[in-house]
Amino acid sequence: MHFISAILIYGILQSTSADPSSGESPVPITCTMRGTDLKRESAQVLCPPGCTDQQLSVYGDGVYAAVSSVCGAAIHRGMIASNGGQVFLRRLPGQQNYQATYANGVQSQPLSKWSSSFSVSKFKTRGMEVSGKPVSTKASAASRRQKKTPEKSTGNKDCKAEVAFLLDGSNNIGQRRFNLQKNFVAKVALMLGIGTDGPHVGVVQASELPKTEFYLKNFTSAKDVVFAVKEINFKGGNSNIGKAIKHTAQSFFTNANGVRKGIPKVMVVFIDGWPSDNIEEAGIIAREFGINVFIVSVAPPAPEELGMVQDVAFIDKAVCRNNSFFSFHMQNWFGTTKYAKPLAQKLCTHEQLFCSKTCYNSVNIAFLIDGSSSVGDQNFRLMLEFMSNIVRAFEVSDVGAKAAAVQFTYDQRLEFGLNDYTNKDDVLRAIYNIRYMSGGTATGDAINFAVRSVFQPTKEGHNKNFLVLITDGQSYDDVRGPAIAAHRAGVTVYTVGVAWAPLEDLKDMASEPKNSHTFFTREFPGLENIAPSIIRGICRDYLDSQK
Repeated sequence: MHFISAILIYGILQSTSADPSSGESPVPITCTMRGTDLKRESAQVLCPPGCTDQQLSVYGDGVYAAVSSVCGAAIHRGMIASNGGQVFLRRLPGQQNYQATYANGVQSQPLSKWSSSFSVSKFKTRGMEVSGKPVSTKASAASRRQKKTPEKSTGNKDCKAEVAFLLDGSNNIGQRRFNLQKNFVAKVALMLGIGTDGPHVGVVQASELPKTEFYLKNFTSAKDVVFAVKEINFKGGNSNIGKAIKHTAQSFFTNANGVRKGIPKVMVVFIDGWPSDNIEEAGIIAREFGINVFIVSVAPPAPEELGMVQDVAFIDKAVCRNNSFFSFHMQNWFGTTKYAKPLAQKLCTHEQLFCSKTCYNSVNIAFLIDGSSSVGDQNFRLMLEFMSNIVRAFEVSDVGAKAAAVQFTYDQRLEFGLNDYTNKDDVLRAIYNIRYMSGGTATGDAINFAVRSVFQPTKEGHNKNFLVLITDGQSYDDVRGPAIAAHRAGVTVYTVGVAWAPLEDLKDMASEPKNSHTFFTREFPGLENIAPSIIRGICRDYLDSQK
């Protein structure tokens, strides 16, 4: 019924009056209907309520590219509000450089050019001819049907991924092959199943300077992505692929640009020939950001050209992992249709996207803190600041890193568990709210308590477990036995001693190798200098565990 309603509305739009003050009733349209669906020079339309709650594609400011949502443009322009309303739309010629602005709760997007445009203005009536004339029952029924079944592209839920296609826009490829490259990317995009609940796609062009063509948040349907890809202009220049990979890793994959929590980040890098800069460092940066880099090489250098290549092993050094899965070769840009499906399938194979997990988003860190009377309130505050400095380095979320804290004297108190807080700000707030206990020192019992109460409830999780123990004195009970049990339970233990903490006990409790898991400072202010070493150590241990 929704499809039939859309056809009826489409037919009405073709025959609607061009006069904004005529007595014709406005035609009900959906929130997502675009200006390109209008065939006449002008039309009177009625936007339904609730469009402000939907994700609307709008390009431009004042003059909107025809692929924009009509109602979205009307909201952006301030012609209607959340309750909908009547709008007069007029077709205009295509333009270049549609500007992006934020207005009335709608963020319009930039677009280099489009073949046609439109403007929107307030719907004017002549006396009471239109405003006093009810919309026909048939049109109202169509509007109600469309509201019940809004057009929404949920996408392939089995292929949730944030994908950046990094196009080769250098002189190596040239205008003709650049167009073939765009056609291939469009085919892959169609096969991915792009949608709100499926994969999201953005594009960066690599040349002399990298240029972001559009972000993940800009389009949530394959059709819109294909339109946008086809409109990308060839830049030319050197193939600075390394510079483009760095730019994409550092500036493209951000929350502000549409990255969703817990979704794998993928960068598909097209190289026609070879890069003109070094991409090994860029590959390292991408891996540190948890990005799975794929290299699609086309027309690789011939034997006689290898002398011109800075590093013949550049592909192996740029990919997420050198295991052939992340390398994709095509002989040329002609007849590439057969490659589109295999590449799309690779991008959707989540269990193979090893680089999605990093030390920053895949660890559980529990702090075991000495609350004995020898610490004192002021030093206890310095201990909490030390904990906070470590937590700030990690990506705490419900699908990322997690933190917990246990305070001990002769007794133990679970301050908060790994699953109590799912964002960094809440964890930091919980740390600063910990109240000093004061009492004796039973470190061995505290280790047993931490393993039992913090790690065992989450032992089936995928994060690697770390325990950071901070104490300023000697324990009254045995520490070696509980520490060995913790190591056997898969917990990596870092010990941090202050003042009178015996170095021998610290090493007995620490994981192997003892020297890199044991730290000591004479005074509590010295903890500040130890925090970076703990963070580096956790990342080193995490990477070693993934080999």
